Amino acid sequence: MLSFFKKKLLGKKKKKLTQSVPDHEAREKKQKIEIIKKSETSKEENKSPVPPSQNKTFEKRKKIHHTPNQREEVKRTPAVHNEPQKKIELPKITLPPEKEGETRFCDLNVDNKILAACQSLEFQYCTPIQKKALPHTLKGLDLTGKAQTGTGKTAAFLISTIHHLLNNPLQNKINGSCRTLILAPTRELALQIHKDALALTKYTNLHSVVAVGGMNYEKQKEQLARQTDILVGTPGRLIDFVRNNIVKLHKTEILIIDEADRMLDMGFIPDVRKLVYKLPPAGERQTLFFSATFNQKILNLVSSWLHNPVSIEIESDTIVSELIDQIFYSVPADKKLNCLKWIMKNDNVSRMLVFVNRKDTALHLTSKLKKININCDMLSGDVQQKKRIRILEQFRSGSLQVIVATDVAARGIHVDDVSHVVNYDLPYESADYIHRIGRTGRAGQTGKSISLLCEYGSFMIPELEKELGHAISSVQPPEDMLK
Repeated sequence: MLSFFKKKLLGKKKKKLTQSVPDHEAREKKQKIEIIKKSETSKEENKSPVPPSQNKTFEKRKKIHHTPNQREEVKRTPAVHNEPQKKIELPKITLPPEKEGETRFCDLNVDNKILAACQSLEFQYCTPIQKKALPHTLKGLDLTGKAQTGTGKTAAFLISTIHHLLNNPLQNKINGSCRTLILAPTRELALQIHKDALALTKYTNLHSVVAVGGMNYEKQKEQLARQTDILVGTPGRLIDFVRNNIVKLHKTEILIIDEADRMLDMGFIPDVRKLVYKLPPAGERQTLFFSATFNQKILNLVSSWLHNPVSIEIESDTIVSELIDQIFYSVPADKKLNCLKWIMKNDNVSRMLVFVNRKDTALHLTSKLKKININCDMLSGDVQQKKRIRILEQFRSGSLQVIVATDVAARGIHVDDVSHVVNYDLPYESADYIHRIGRTGRAGQTGKSISLLCEYGSFMIPELEKELGHAISSVQPPEDMLK
Protein backbone atom coordinates (compact mmCIF):
# COMPACT_ATOMS: atom_id res chain seq x y z
CA MET A 1 0.00 0.00 0.00
CA LEU A 2 2.81 2.40 0.90
CA SER A 3 4.69 1.58 -2.26
CA PHE A 4 1.55 2.50 -4.24
CA PHE A 5 1.48 6.02 -2.74
CA LYS A 6 5.25 6.44 -3.31
CA LYS A 7 4.85 5.55 -6.94
CA LYS A 8 1.94 7.96 -7.30
CA LEU A 9 3.90 10.81 -5.65
CA LEU A 10 6.98 10.16 -7.81
CA GLY A 11 4.74 10.15 -10.84
CA LYS A 12 3.37 13.60 -10.01
CA LYS A 13 6.89 15.06 -9.51
CA LYS A 14 8.05 13.57 -12.80
CA LYS A 15 4.98 15.01 -14.58
CA LYS A 16 5.63 18.46 -13.07
CA LEU A 17 9.26 18.37 -14.20
CA THR A 18 8.32 17.40 -17.70
CA GLN A 19 5.81 20.25 -17.87
CA SER A 20 8.37 22.85 -16.72
CA VAL A 21 10.89 21.99 -19.40
CA PRO A 22 8.95 23.55 -22.29
CA ASP A 23 8.51 26.80 -20.28
CA HIS A 24 12.21 27.02 -19.64
CA GLU A 25 13.02 26.37 -23.27
CA ALA A 26 10.50 29.02 -24.34
CA ARG A 27 12.14 31.64 -22.11
CA GLU A 28 15.56 30.86 -23.53
CA LYS A 29 14.21 31.03 -27.07
CA LYS A 30 12.57 34.43 -26.35
CA GLN A 31 15.82 35.83 -24.93
CA LYS A 32 17.73 34.69 -28.03
CA ILE A 33 15.19 36.45 -30.31
CA GLU A 34 15.54 39.70 -28.34
CA ILE A 35 19.34 39.56 -28.58
CA ILE A 36 19.11 39.08 -32.36
CA LYS A 37 16.71 42.05 -32.68
CA LYS A 38 19.00 44.33 -30.67
CA SER A 39 22.00 43.41 -32.76
CA GLU A 40 20.06 44.10 -35.98
CA THR A 41 18.94 47.49 -34.64
CA SER A 42 22.48 48.49 -33.74
CA LYS A 43 23.63 47.48 -37.25
CA GLU A 44 20.96 49.70 -38.79
CA GLU A 45 22.06 52.63 -36.63
CA ASN A 46 25.68 52.11 -37.65
CA LYS A 47 24.72 52.15 -41.34
CA SER A 48 23.12 55.65 -41.17
CA PRO A 49 24.51 57.55 -38.21
CA VAL A 50 22.73 60.78 -37.23
CA PRO A 51 25.04 63.72 -36.52
CA PRO A 52 24.82 64.90 -32.90
CA SER A 53 23.62 68.33 -34.05
CA GLN A 54 20.58 66.68 -35.71
CA ASN A 55 19.91 64.14 -33.00
CA LYS A 56 17.24 65.62 -30.69
CA THR A 57 17.69 62.86 -28.12
CA PHE A 58 21.39 63.60 -27.97
CA GLU A 59 20.71 67.31 -27.58
CA LYS A 60 18.28 66.70 -24.70
CA ARG A 61 20.79 64.50 -22.91
CA LYS A 62 23.49 67.03 -23.53
CA LYS A 63 21.45 69.78 -21.84
CA ILE A 64 20.78 67.67 -18.75
CA HIS A 65 24.48 67.16 -17.96
CA HIS A 66 25.10 70.16 -15.68
CA THR A 67 27.13 70.60 -12.55
CA PRO A 68 25.10 71.22 -9.36
CA ASN A 69 25.77 74.99 -9.63
CA GLN A 70 24.74 75.00 -13.28
CA ARG A 71 21.54 73.13 -12.47
CA GLU A 72 20.68 75.73 -9.81
CA GLU A 73 21.34 78.52 -12.32
CA VAL A 74 18.99 76.86 -14.84
CA LYS A 75 16.23 76.78 -12.20
CA ARG A 76 16.67 80.51 -11.48
CA THR A 77 16.66 81.55 -15.14
CA PRO A 78 13.10 82.59 -16.18
CA ALA A 79 11.63 80.93 -19.22
CA VAL A 80 11.40 82.91 -22.43
CA HIS A 81 8.04 82.88 -24.12
CA ASN A 82 7.24 84.40 -27.51
CA GLU A 83 3.54 84.33 -28.36
CA PRO A 84 2.45 84.35 -31.98
CA GLN A 85 1.05 87.76 -32.87
CA LYS A 86 -2.45 87.68 -34.30
CA LYS A 87 -3.14 89.96 -37.22
CA ILE A 88 -5.60 92.74 -36.41
CA GLU A 89 -7.26 94.83 -39.09
CA LEU A 90 -7.67 98.50 -38.25
CA PRO A 91 -10.89 100.28 -39.17
CA LYS A 92 -10.73 103.35 -41.36
CA ILE A 93 -9.75 106.29 -39.18
CA THR A 94 -11.76 109.48 -39.66
CA LEU A 95 -10.01 112.50 -38.17
CA PRO A 96 -12.21 115.02 -36.34
CA PRO A 97 -12.19 118.56 -37.73
CA GLU A 98 -9.70 121.08 -36.39
CA LYS A 99 -11.07 123.41 -33.71
CA GLU A 100 -9.44 126.53 -32.34
CA GLY A 101 -8.04 125.91 -28.88
CA GLU A 102 -8.65 122.13 -29.11
CA THR A 103 -6.03 119.40 -29.47
CA ARG A 104 -6.85 116.23 -31.39
CA PHE A 105 -5.11 112.97 -30.48
CA CYS A 106 -3.84 112.73 -34.07
CA ASP A 107 -2.08 116.10 -33.54
CA LEU A 108 0.11 114.35 -30.94
CA ASN A 109 1.33 111.69 -33.43
CA VAL A 110 0.16 108.75 -31.34
CA ASP A 111 0.11 105.28 -32.90
CA ASN A 112 -2.70 104.57 -35.38
CA LYS A 113 -3.85 101.61 -33.29
CA ILE A 114 -4.52 104.02 -30.43
CA LEU A 115 -6.31 106.45 -32.75
CA ALA A 116 -8.57 103.60 -33.91
CA ALA A 117 -9.41 102.75 -30.29
CA CYS A 118 -10.07 106.43 -29.47
CA GLN A 119 -12.38 106.61 -32.46
CA SER A 120 -14.36 103.57 -31.26
CA LEU A 121 -14.66 105.22 -27.83
CA GLU A 122 -15.68 108.52 -29.46
CA PHE A 123 -12.64 110.33 -28.04
CA GLN A 124 -12.03 113.22 -30.43
CA TYR A 125 -10.38 116.06 -28.53
CA CYS A 126 -8.07 116.01 -25.52
CA THR A 127 -9.35 117.09 -22.12
CA PRO A 128 -7.24 119.81 -20.42
CA ILE A 129 -5.11 117.32 -18.46
CA GLN A 130 -4.58 115.15 -21.53
CA LYS A 131 -3.63 118.19 -23.58
CA LYS A 132 -1.03 119.25 -20.99
CA ALA A 133 0.30 115.82 -19.99
CA LEU A 134 0.58 113.85 -23.24
CA PRO A 135 3.25 115.98 -24.99
CA HIS A 136 5.58 115.24 -22.03
CA THR A 137 4.64 111.63 -21.26
CA LEU A 138 4.92 110.63 -24.93
CA LYS A 139 8.58 111.73 -24.72
CA GLY A 140 9.13 109.38 -21.77
CA LEU A 141 9.45 112.11 -19.13
CA ASP A 142 8.41 111.67 -15.50
CA LEU A 143 5.32 113.68 -14.55
CA THR A 144 3.15 114.73 -11.64
CA GLY A 145 -0.42 115.65 -12.48
CA LYS A 146 -2.96 117.40 -10.28
CA ALA A 147 -6.57 117.52 -11.43
CA GLN A 148 -10.00 117.01 -9.97
CA THR A 149 -11.81 113.74 -10.50
CA GLY A 150 -13.53 113.00 -13.78
CA THR A 151 -11.12 115.01 -15.95
CA GLY A 152 -9.67 112.16 -18.04
CA LYS A 153 -6.52 111.30 -16.08
CA THR A 154 -6.82 107.57 -16.82
CA ALA A 155 -6.79 108.03 -20.60
CA ALA A 156 -3.94 110.53 -20.21
CA PHE A 157 -1.54 107.98 -18.73
CA LEU A 158 -2.84 104.96 -20.67
CA ILE A 159 -2.43 106.52 -24.11
CA SER A 160 1.22 107.42 -23.58
CA THR A 161 1.89 104.02 -21.99
CA ILE A 162 0.36 102.07 -24.87
CA HIS A 163 2.24 104.24 -27.39
CA HIS A 164 5.54 103.40 -25.68
CA LEU A 165 4.79 99.67 -25.58
CA LEU A 166 3.82 99.56 -29.26
CA ASN A 167 6.88 101.49 -30.39
CA ASN A 168 9.33 99.54 -28.22
CA PRO A 169 8.41 95.86 -28.77
CA LEU A 170 10.39 93.20 -26.92
CA GLN A 171 12.24 90.58 -28.96
CA ASN A 172 12.16 88.03 -26.15
CA LYS A 173 9.40 88.07 -23.57
CA ILE A 174 10.16 86.79 -20.07
CA ASN A 175 7.39 84.88 -18.36
CA GLY A 176 6.15 86.60 -15.20
CA SER A 177 7.77 89.90 -16.12
CA CYS A 178 5.80 93.16 -16.09
CA ARG A 179 6.46 96.12 -18.41
CA THR A 180 3.98 98.60 -16.90
CA LEU A 181 2.78 98.68 -13.28
CA ILE A 182 -0.29 100.78 -12.39
CA LEU A 183 -1.19 101.11 -8.69
CA ALA A 184 -4.68 102.11 -7.52
CA PRO A 185 -6.02 102.48 -3.96
CA THR A 186 -9.28 100.54 -4.42
CA ARG A 187 -10.39 97.40 -6.22
CA GLU A 188 -13.11 99.25 -8.05
CA LEU A 189 -10.70 101.85 -9.42
CA ALA A 190 -8.20 99.15 -10.44
CA LEU A 191 -10.94 97.25 -12.28
CA GLN A 192 -12.06 100.43 -14.04
CA ILE A 193 -8.50 101.29 -15.15
CA HIS A 194 -8.10 97.75 -16.47
CA LYS A 195 -11.36 98.05 -18.37
CA ASP A 196 -10.16 101.31 -19.93
CA ALA A 197 -6.84 99.66 -20.79
CA LEU A 198 -8.64 96.83 -22.60
CA ALA A 199 -10.68 99.36 -24.58
CA LEU A 200 -7.62 101.36 -25.62
CA THR A 201 -5.60 98.22 -26.56
CA LYS A 202 -8.48 96.81 -28.60
CA TYR A 203 -6.47 96.86 -31.84
CA THR A 204 -3.19 95.61 -30.35
CA ASN A 205 -1.73 92.34 -29.08
CA LEU A 206 -0.83 93.85 -25.72
CA HIS A 207 -1.57 91.69 -22.66
CA SER A 208 -3.29 93.49 -19.74
CA VAL A 209 -4.02 91.94 -16.34
CA VAL A 210 -5.78 93.20 -13.19
CA ALA A 211 -4.67 91.85 -9.80
CA VAL A 212 -6.88 92.70 -6.82
CA GLY A 213 -7.98 90.94 -3.66
CA GLY A 214 -11.35 89.24 -3.33
CA MET A 215 -11.10 87.64 -6.78
CA ASN A 216 -9.87 84.26 -8.06
CA TYR A 217 -6.19 84.06 -7.03
CA GLU A 218 -5.34 81.08 -9.24
CA LYS A 219 -6.90 82.68 -12.31
CA GLN A 220 -4.88 85.86 -11.79
CA LYS A 221 -1.76 83.76 -11.23
CA GLU A 222 -2.38 81.93 -14.52
CA GLN A 223 -2.81 85.23 -16.40
CA LEU A 224 0.46 86.52 -14.93
CA ALA A 225 2.42 83.43 -15.97
CA ARG A 226 3.30 85.01 -19.33
CA GLN A 227 4.83 88.40 -20.11
CA THR A 228 2.45 91.16 -18.98
CA ASP A 229 2.43 94.49 -20.78
CA ILE A 230 0.05 96.36 -18.45
CA LEU A 231 -0.53 95.20 -14.87
CA VAL A 232 -3.11 97.11 -12.82
CA GLY A 233 -3.65 96.28 -9.18
CA THR A 234 -4.02 97.19 -5.53
CA PRO A 235 -0.88 97.10 -3.34
CA GLY A 236 -1.87 94.15 -1.11
CA ARG A 237 -2.48 91.57 -3.84
CA LEU A 238 0.53 92.77 -5.86
CA ILE A 239 2.85 92.39 -2.89
CA ASP A 240 1.63 88.82 -2.49
CA PHE A 241 2.39 88.01 -6.14
CA VAL A 242 5.83 89.65 -5.97
CA ARG A 243 6.72 87.90 -2.71
CA ASN A 244 5.86 84.51 -4.27
CA ASN A 245 7.94 85.34 -7.38
CA ILE A 246 4.85 85.19 -9.61
CA VAL A 247 5.43 88.79 -10.75
CA LYS A 248 8.93 90.11 -11.49
CA LEU A 249 9.42 93.87 -11.43
CA HIS A 250 13.14 94.20 -12.18
CA LYS A 251 12.44 94.89 -15.89
CA THR A 252 9.46 97.22 -15.41
CA GLU A 253 9.67 100.25 -17.71
CA ILE A 254 6.76 102.42 -16.48
CA LEU A 255 5.30 103.00 -13.00
CA ILE A 256 1.97 104.83 -12.63
CA ILE A 257 0.49 105.74 -9.25
CA ASP A 258 -3.11 106.95 -9.46
CA GLU A 259 -4.87 108.86 -6.68
CA ALA A 260 -1.77 109.06 -4.51
CA ASP A 261 -3.58 111.15 -1.89
CA ARG A 262 -6.08 108.34 -1.41
CA MET A 263 -3.18 105.85 -1.09
CA LEU A 264 -1.84 108.01 1.72
CA ASP A 265 -5.23 108.34 3.44
CA MET A 266 -5.80 104.57 3.35
CA GLY A 267 -2.35 103.76 4.74
CA PHE A 268 -1.04 102.06 1.59
CA ILE A 269 2.18 104.05 1.20
CA PRO A 270 4.38 101.52 3.11
CA ASP A 271 3.11 98.77 0.78
CA VAL A 272 3.65 100.97 -2.27
CA ARG A 273 7.18 101.70 -1.07
CA LYS A 274 7.95 97.96 -0.94
CA LEU A 275 6.83 97.58 -4.54
CA VAL A 276 8.77 100.64 -5.72
CA TYR A 277 11.99 99.22 -4.24
CA LYS A 278 11.59 96.14 -6.45
CA LEU A 279 11.56 98.32 -9.59
CA PRO A 280 14.49 99.76 -11.53
CA PRO A 281 15.62 102.99 -9.83
CA ALA A 282 14.22 106.43 -10.65
CA GLY A 283 15.72 107.65 -13.90
CA GLU A 284 15.83 104.13 -15.36
CA ARG A 285 12.03 103.92 -15.55
CA GLN A 286 9.27 106.40 -16.38
CA THR A 287 7.11 107.37 -13.41
CA LEU A 288 3.72 109.10 -13.63
CA PHE A 289 2.17 110.36 -10.41
CA PHE A 290 -1.44 111.58 -10.27
CA SER A 291 -3.30 113.05 -7.32
CA ALA A 292 -6.23 115.35 -6.64
CA THR A 293 -4.26 117.08 -3.85
CA PHE A 294 -0.56 117.55 -3.10
CA ASN A 295 0.40 117.98 0.55
CA GLN A 296 3.94 117.84 1.97
CA LYS A 297 3.88 114.06 2.45
CA ILE A 298 2.92 113.56 -1.19
CA LEU A 299 5.65 115.96 -2.31
CA ASN A 300 8.23 113.98 -0.29
CA LEU A 301 7.25 110.84 -2.19
CA VAL A 302 7.52 112.70 -5.49
CA SER A 303 11.08 113.81 -4.71
CA SER A 304 12.22 110.25 -3.93
CA TRP A 305 10.34 108.30 -6.60
CA LEU A 306 10.51 110.59 -9.66
CA HIS A 307 13.44 111.93 -11.67
CA ASN A 308 13.22 115.58 -12.80
CA PRO A 309 9.44 115.40 -13.21
CA VAL A 310 7.33 117.80 -15.22
CA SER A 311 4.54 119.18 -13.00
CA ILE A 312 1.14 120.07 -14.40
CA GLU A 313 -1.96 121.33 -12.67
CA ILE A 314 -5.39 121.92 -14.10
CA GLU A 315 -6.51 125.27 -12.77
CA SER A 316 -10.05 125.48 -11.52
CA ASP A 317 -11.86 128.28 -9.81
CA THR A 318 -13.75 125.73 -7.72
CA ILE A 319 -12.66 122.38 -6.33
CA VAL A 320 -15.97 120.90 -7.50
CA SER A 321 -16.95 120.85 -11.18
CA GLU A 322 -19.26 123.69 -12.17
CA LEU A 323 -21.39 121.09 -13.95
CA ILE A 324 -22.59 119.80 -10.57
CA ASP A 325 -25.56 121.53 -8.94
CA GLN A 326 -25.08 121.28 -5.15
CA ILE A 327 -28.13 121.40 -2.87
CA PHE A 328 -28.16 121.12 0.94
CA TYR A 329 -31.43 120.32 2.74
CA SER A 330 -31.81 120.68 6.51
CA VAL A 331 -33.74 117.51 7.41
CA PRO A 332 -34.44 115.74 10.74
CA ALA A 333 -32.82 112.30 10.85
CA ASP A 334 -36.18 110.50 10.98
CA LYS A 335 -37.38 112.31 7.81
CA LYS A 336 -34.39 111.63 5.55
CA LEU A 337 -35.95 108.48 4.07
CA ASN A 338 -39.09 110.47 3.14
CA CYS A 339 -36.95 113.07 1.35
CA LEU A 340 -35.03 110.39 -0.53
CA LYS A 341 -38.22 108.71 -1.73
CA TRP A 342 -39.60 112.06 -2.91
CA ILE A 343 -36.41 112.82 -4.88
CA MET A 344 -36.51 109.41 -6.59
CA LYS A 345 -40.14 109.90 -7.54
CA ASN A 346 -40.14 113.54 -8.62
CA ASP A 347 -36.64 114.64 -9.69
CA ASN A 348 -36.15 112.81 -13.02
CA VAL A 349 -33.58 110.28 -11.72
CA SER A 350 -31.84 108.10 -14.29
CA ARG A 351 -28.99 106.70 -12.15
CA MET A 352 -28.52 107.56 -8.48
CA LEU A 353 -25.77 106.92 -5.94
CA VAL A 354 -26.79 107.21 -2.28
CA PHE A 355 -23.84 107.49 0.13
CA VAL A 356 -23.94 106.56 3.81
CA ASN A 357 -21.23 106.32 6.44
CA ARG A 358 -21.91 102.88 7.93
CA LYS A 359 -22.42 99.36 6.54
CA ASP A 360 -25.42 98.70 8.76
CA THR A 361 -27.04 101.92 7.53
CA ALA A 362 -26.48 100.81 3.92
CA LEU A 363 -28.09 97.43 4.62
CA HIS A 364 -31.08 98.95 6.45
CA LEU A 365 -31.68 101.64 3.81
CA THR A 366 -31.41 99.16 0.91
CA SER A 367 -33.96 96.91 2.60
CA LYS A 368 -36.37 99.84 3.09
CA LEU A 369 -36.08 100.92 -0.56
CA LYS A 370 -36.64 97.39 -1.88
CA LYS A 371 -39.83 97.14 0.14
CA ILE A 372 -41.27 100.08 -1.82
CA ASN A 373 -40.14 98.49 -5.12
CA ILE A 374 -37.10 100.71 -5.75
CA ASN A 375 -34.68 98.92 -8.11
CA CYS A 376 -31.56 99.12 -5.93
CA ASP A 377 -28.62 97.26 -4.43
CA MET A 378 -25.80 98.05 -2.03
CA LEU A 379 -21.99 98.27 -2.07
CA SER A 380 -19.90 98.04 1.08
CA GLY A 381 -16.72 96.39 2.30
CA ASP A 382 -18.65 93.20 3.14
CA VAL A 383 -19.87 92.65 -0.42
CA GLN A 384 -17.80 90.02 -2.26
CA GLN A 385 -15.82 91.24 -5.24
CA LYS A 386 -17.72 89.16 -7.80
CA LYS A 387 -20.98 90.64 -6.57
CA ARG A 388 -19.52 94.16 -6.62
CA ILE A 389 -18.58 93.72 -10.28
CA ARG A 390 -22.03 92.40 -11.12
CA ILE A 391 -23.75 95.31 -9.33
CA LEU A 392 -21.58 97.89 -11.11
CA GLU A 393 -22.19 96.28 -14.50
CA GLN A 394 -25.95 96.31 -13.89
CA PHE A 395 -25.72 99.95 -12.82
CA ARG A 396 -23.66 100.79 -15.92
CA SER A 397 -26.09 99.02 -18.26
CA GLY A 398 -29.13 100.71 -16.68
CA SER A 399 -30.74 97.55 -15.36
CA LEU A 400 -30.05 98.82 -11.83
CA GLN A 401 -31.19 102.36 -11.02
CA VAL A 402 -29.93 103.02 -7.49
CA ILE A 403 -26.82 101.97 -5.52
CA VAL A 404 -26.56 102.58 -1.79
CA ALA A 405 -22.85 102.71 -0.94
CA THR A 406 -20.31 103.42 1.74
CA ASP A 407 -17.13 105.32 0.87
CA VAL A 408 -15.56 102.11 -0.46
CA ALA A 409 -17.21 103.04 -3.77
CA ALA A 410 -16.60 106.80 -3.75
CA ARG A 411 -13.50 106.60 -5.93
CA GLY A 412 -14.17 103.37 -7.74
CA ILE A 413 -17.38 104.08 -9.65
CA HIS A 414 -16.72 105.50 -13.11
CA VAL A 415 -20.12 105.35 -14.77
CA ASP A 416 -21.40 107.82 -17.32
CA ASP A 417 -24.71 109.60 -16.87
CA VAL A 418 -25.08 109.35 -13.08
CA SER A 419 -27.77 112.00 -12.71
CA HIS A 420 -27.89 112.21 -8.89
CA VAL A 421 -25.55 111.76 -5.94
CA VAL A 422 -27.29 111.89 -2.56
CA ASN A 423 -25.33 112.27 0.67
CA TYR A 424 -27.81 110.52 2.96
CA ASP A 425 -25.10 110.99 5.60
CA LEU A 426 -22.60 113.81 5.24
CA PRO A 427 -19.13 112.17 5.24
CA TYR A 428 -16.79 112.34 8.22
CA GLU A 429 -13.94 113.67 6.03
CA SER A 430 -14.52 116.70 3.83
CA ALA A 431 -12.28 115.28 1.07
CA ASP A 432 -14.67 112.32 0.77
CA TYR A 433 -17.48 114.75 -0.07
CA ILE A 434 -15.51 115.90 -3.12
CA HIS A 435 -14.95 112.36 -4.32
CA ARG A 436 -18.53 111.30 -3.67
CA ILE A 437 -20.14 114.03 -5.71
CA GLY A 438 -17.47 113.66 -8.39
CA ARG A 439 -19.32 110.52 -9.53
CA THR A 440 -21.78 112.86 -11.31
CA GLY A 441 -21.13 115.75 -13.69
CA ARG A 442 -18.53 113.71 -15.62
CA ALA A 443 -17.41 113.86 -19.25
CA GLY A 444 -19.16 117.17 -19.88
CA GLN A 445 -22.53 116.03 -18.49
CA THR A 446 -24.43 117.96 -15.84
CA GLY A 447 -25.34 116.36 -12.51
CA LYS A 448 -26.99 117.06 -9.19
CA SER A 449 -25.65 116.57 -5.66
CA ILE A 450 -28.16 116.57 -2.79
CA SER A 451 -26.98 116.46 0.83
CA LEU A 452 -29.38 115.77 3.70
CA LEU A 453 -28.15 117.66 6.78
CA CYS A 454 -29.53 116.21 10.00
CA GLU A 455 -28.54 117.33 13.50
CA TYR A 456 -25.40 115.14 13.32
CA GLY A 457 -24.25 116.11 9.81
CA SER A 458 -24.43 119.81 10.61
CA PHE A 459 -21.31 119.51 12.80
CA MET A 460 -19.28 118.75 9.65
CA ILE A 461 -20.30 121.91 7.80
CA PRO A 462 -17.42 124.19 8.98
CA GLU A 463 -14.75 121.77 7.76
CA LEU A 464 -16.57 121.25 4.47
CA GLU A 465 -16.86 125.03 3.94
CA LYS A 466 -13.10 125.28 4.44
CA GLU A 467 -12.56 122.53 1.85
CA LEU A 468 -14.92 124.11 -0.69
CA GLY A 469 -13.64 127.62 -0.10
CA HIS A 470 -17.08 129.19 0.35
CA ALA A 471 -20.02 129.24 2.75
CA ILE A 472 -22.75 126.62 2.52
CA SER A 473 -26.36 127.70 2.63
CA SER A 474 -28.88 125.01 3.49
CA VAL A 475 -32.59 125.25 2.79
CA GLN A 476 -35.68 123.75 4.32
CA PRO A 477 -37.30 121.13 2.05
CA PRO A 478 -40.90 121.66 0.90
CA GLU A 479 -43.62 120.13 3.09
CA ASP A 480 -44.48 117.38 0.60
CA MET A 481 -40.87 116.11 0.71
CA LEU A 482 -41.22 115.25 4.39
CA LYS A 483 -44.52 113.36 4.14
